Amino acid sequence: MWAEQMEKLLEYIQTGVHLINKEGITLFYNQKMAEIDGLNQAHVLGKNLFNLFPSLTEESSTLVRALNTGKEIREQLQTYVNFKGQQITSINRTYPLLQKGEIIGAVELAEDLTRVVQLNEQILELRQQLIQHQFKGEDRVQLVGMDSSFLHAIEKINRVARTDSTVLITGSTGTGKELVAKKIHQTSHRKKYPFIAQNCAAVPGDLLEGLLFGTVRGAFTGAINRPGLFEQAHKGTLFLDEINSLDGGLQAKLLRVLQDQKIRRLGGTAEFQTDVRIIAAMNTDPLQSVKKGEMRADFYYRLNVVTIHLPPLSQRKKDIPLLIDHFIQEFNQEFNRRISHVTSEALEHLQSYSWPGNVRELKHALEHAFNMLGEKEECIDLMHLPHLFEKNSPTKKNETLILPPPFYPMNLPQLLEEYEQDILKRTLDYYENNISKTAKALGMKRQALQYKMKKYGIRS
Repeated sequence: MWAEQMEKLLEYIQTGVHLINKEGITLFYNQKMAEIDGLNQAHVLGKNLFNLFPSLTEESSTLVRALNTGKEIREQLQTYVNFKGQQITSINRTYPLLQKGEIIGAVELAEDLTRVVQLNEQILELRQQLIQHQFKGEDRVQLVGMDSSFLHAIEKINRVARTDSTVLITGSTGTGKELVAKKIHQTSHRKKYPFIAQNCAAVPGDLLEGLLFGTVRGAFTGAINRPGLFEQAHKGTLFLDEINSLDGGLQAKLLRVLQDQKIRRLGGTAEFQTDVRIIAAMNTDPLQSVKKGEMRADFYYRLNVVTIHLPPLSQRKKDIPLLIDHFIQEFNQEFNRRISHVTSEALEHLQSYSWPGNVRELKHALEHAFNMLGEKEECIDLMHLPHLFEKNSPTKKNETLILPPPFYPMNLPQLLEEYEQDILKRTLDYYENNISKTAKALGMKRQALQYKMKKYGIRS
């Protein structure tokens, strides 16, 4: 009975599950795994692994390696071809199955990365095409602000642009780290050469290595000779955002590139000399990342030649009117409007808001307002802003948080959960149920947000 219930459960989960016996015959294969592999469940059950996937070998198959070694394999990238000739890429966790100390089979849990790989290939091809046209009519970066902490950062930016030193930009999400990197590039002697930006957290580590350093044919199934971002950014600037998300092995390889200015393509033996300026960024405290073991100490100290910290918008409130004017002018051109200003009531709400999403969130709020404006309206009022401001603004000075009197029974955990649920709902509503944007605005991982939504029964 329990076996039947477990089998039903594994059919519902959104992770591929493939179980083989010690002869390599498939005993269990759920629907999600069939979708990943592009095969039919019924055709796979009872079949030998190598007949289903002829491109696999005993060395390249994570299932067979777990079967032969008795060791679990975690987060292993695998690219293979099914018997129909379709190429699949997945990231796997594979475990040997033991009975009384004897290996009787292996089970694999797989996440589909095929589409991600295809998109990365398309991005690389597009980047190669765009590099030739990158500097024709390129918009110049404008950094807007008069706050003393921001002006201190601007002064650093202007000075560091004169050199080739590695730069580490720190600041919370939405403070403009990529804009600063572009500004440094545009005012440096490298401005006639490529500026390439890559978010290190957006690509799995195994794929990112090939993306950065390039690949040679045969490095893995389906690999071709392709230059990586270092080669594409030759003589220019490579901006690596969320650098702390790199695993320790990739940090070590990048450290060597920073020291020697040489790269080796994935699967290759030849070394290439590079001439690339590295600008890195992260949205957490780098010393805390080192302390937690997220970042190697030697890697951090090599990156930390010049550090530029960008203050959050909540610490530079007097810059908000300047930024509002800047974005109004930008959106006037984009929307073909002649909006002159925001009303005093709207400005009060905008200045009092905490801005967890920083300058990016302010820009999005004003873009929302432009979409809500009537054809004949010439200024932005409170009703044009996202209703996060209208209904839940902290600007009402006489508002107080109403709690039950102390002599009432008070369940603090329940009150906190209700408050958390309310914040999640309002932020999701503001970002139009976009999970990624909401998670970033709240400073939490996407998976954690999805867990909270499930916990409180919040639907996107």
